[in-house]
Amino acid sequence: MKILSEDKIVVEVDEIYAAEVDAADLSRAITATLLAEERLEGEATLLVTTDEEVAAYNQQYRGVEGPTDVLSFAAQEPTPGFISAPEMANYLGDIVVALPFTRRQAAALGRRLADELRLLAVHGTLHLLGYDHAEPDEEAAMWARQDAILAGLADSG
Repeated sequence: MKILSEDKIVVEVDEIYAAEVDAADLSRAITATLLAEERLEGEATLLVTTDEEVAAYNQQYRGVEGPTDVLSFAAQEPTPGFISAPEMANYLGDIVVALPFTRRQAAALGRRLADELRLLAVHGTLHLLGYDHAEPDEEAAMWARQDAILAGLADSG
């Protein structure tokens, strides 16, 4: 497994996908999202892995069968009977991306894989920060933030 750790952002890529994934770009996308949301002390981990691993998480934690593009597991959501350690106060959580699913999705949408991965890194980070898209107004707010952050990344890249 290839691991990139830039200060407080860790990007882990399954070895079989290492040649396809620019871990530094994904770390920049997460960092840009945290900066845009003024979460300067935020920490997160992103894992790029198989459809099968994401499908297992999707079933276990959401009760949904099959893989999806991205899952976010916020560390700061209250869990009954669990108290977070004080040193983990800035740890926002984990983002898990299914690379084969994402590759197919990017192709279907006519996007480059790198662009789709960057979008998912931003999207997953916004979920860790409390954004959601279950309701139309939430979706509009989340998509607007996502688009603004991605535009900023394109301007700086």
